[in-house]
Amino acid sequence: MRKLRNQKNWTQEQLAGALQRAGLDISRSGLAKIEARMVWVADHELLFFMKALKVSFEDLYPSIDAHSPELYDNLKRLMKKRF
Repeated sequence: MRKLRNQKNWTQEQLAGALQRAGLDISRSGLAKIEARMVWVADHELLFFMKALKVSFEDLYPSIDAHSPELYDNLKRLMKKRF
């Protein structure tokens, strides 16, 4: 989410506002926790991110080649929580 937000030159406050206007009840601090991978985002919440950021579902995820020998390393990196 952070990468897409930064591409739009939005602050966390601006994205939180766009998400609220799209119908998701979220604060700036709630968004910060999502960007820090401290909380899980439900599938249905992704729809609000798509609407607020005006992106497709595929844009929310990094591209990964499923046949790459580095697949496990990529998945491990994506799943790693930051604290």
